[in-house]
Amino acid sequence: MKSNQVKIEESWKKALDAEFNAPYFEKLSQFIKSELQNGKTIYPPGSLIFNAFNTTPFDDVNVVIIGQDPYHGPGQAMGLSFSVPDDMPIPASLKNIYKELHRDLGMEIPESGNLTNWAKQGVFLLNAMLTVEKNKAGSHKKIGWQIFTDAVIHTLSKEKEGLIFLLWGNFAKAKKALIDPARHYILESVHPSPLAGGGFIGNGHFSKANEILINLGKQPIDWRI
Repeated sequence: MKSNQVKIEESWKKALDAEFNAPYFEKLSQFIKSELQNGKTIYPPGSLIFNAFNTTPFDDVNVVIIGQDPYHGPGQAMGLSFSVPDDMPIPASLKNIYKELHRDLGMEIPESGNLTNWAKQGVFLLNAMLTVEKNKAGSHKKIGWQIFTDAVIHTLSKEKEGLIFLLWGNFAKAKKALIDPARHYILESVHPSPLAGGGFIGNGHFSKANEILINLGKQPIDWRI
């Protein structure tokens, strides 16, 4: 799949042209196509694989939240890290994110897990893997997506200034090597998953991110859903 065949927002298509034309991306595309032809169910649906990119254009990115894998249950994955559609139950990690928002900013706990409102304000909700096979967590970990999303993070670091990277958990923290700390802001904490022991609550990342944005003369994020 060449860059002119990828259905993605134009500013991202331009920024990532070399990746879309690289041999690994062609192999990645062929793998997913083959899996679908063989009857496998892949999440999210094709139209939402690049949802994070299409909802948050390259030029609009101010905050980056890095997730790992799309949700692998039916109807959950929507191409935005940690986000689920309005009609889906809120996953455990997102519940803890909401608890911290309440503690940090006094925000009411939302009834929806749909984070599209964040994405429209410049919060780039990037999963390191953009697809997964139904009911098989991590099943697309080694098919090439991380080459692509590492390049995305590196491109953001190289081409932009003053971004705020929220790195939650050891997997996300490992991406710090791709980010220039002299040009950007990096906030780290444990993962919001309850399995991480609850240390996510109290990190203050949402108020800290808004404080940085205000100091940069930018619009703070309205974290309400």
